[in-house]
Amino acid sequence: MSEPRVEPSADVDERAVIGAGTTVWHLAQVREGAVVGAECVIGRGAYLGPGVRIGDRVKVQNHALVYEPAVVEDGVFIGPAAVLTNDRNPRAITPDGRLKTELDWRADGVTLRQGCSIGARAVLVAGVTVGRWALVAAGAVVSRDVPDFTLVAGVPARRIGWVGRAGERLEPVGGGRWACPRTGERYQEADGTLAPA
Repeated sequence: MSEPRVEPSADVDERAVIGAGTTVWHLAQVREGAVVGAECVIGRGAYLGPGVRIGDRVKVQNHALVYEPAVVEDGVFIGPAAVLTNDRNPRAITPDGRLKTELDWRADGVTLRQGCSIGARAVLVAGVTVGRWALVAAGAVVSRDVPDFTLVAGVPARRIGWVGRAGERLEPVGGGRWACPRTGERYQEADGTLAPA
């Protein structure tokens, strides 16, 4: 596998780890302690905060913001200008008027499970988890956990369907079963969750 490719205008801290075959494009910033896996694409102007963990074969599109301590598993797609926040109660100052510092709050990261996709300009509120192969629509605001294979949209985001591993909206085939129109892969719904049949 090839060495990582980091464009000269990117700002990658010397304490960050960039995996083999990964490309970090122009004006991206990868902060201290961040770990980026193999064969990833970190888009132009993207930001990865201190200690962020990115798995293998992840795409972080242009101008996406991934704040610490986010954990992003293998095969995740983060769309352009998506934001993974880390502060449940954001304030610039304390109640007594002092400028807040890192000692005045606790970062609460977002977790993205294997294969999920986050649409362009979606916002994920601190502490949420998006399940395996789930799909967050463009512009959604995710304030609650998203189960595996779930399609969510809106403000706040709500389930509007199911998606399979190919990213296609699943079609019902009866008896709580669903099928992918592209691959034919079958899924079974039970108690509000979905799993491969």
